[in-house]
Amino acid sequence: MERLNTKLYLQNCYIMKENERLRKKAQLLNQENQALLSELKLKQKLTKASSIPDLNTPPPASNAGSKYSSQ
Repeated sequence: MERLNTKLYLQNCYIMKENERLRKKAQLLNQENQALLSELKLKQKLTKASSIPDLNTPPPASNAGSKYSSQ
């Protein structure tokens, strides 16, 4: 019985150590994921700001370049 308890104790220690290792790895991966997500959102903002204008929005109210303006 003592031997079985020792064996189970050692297995438990191994499992706890492995669990801690995996927890740390998960935290690192989560941090990396958050950083990549932030970078992606920033790139999307920059791309959206410099990309083709949204055709669903009305154009600015300016007659400066109109061919119908009086000369």
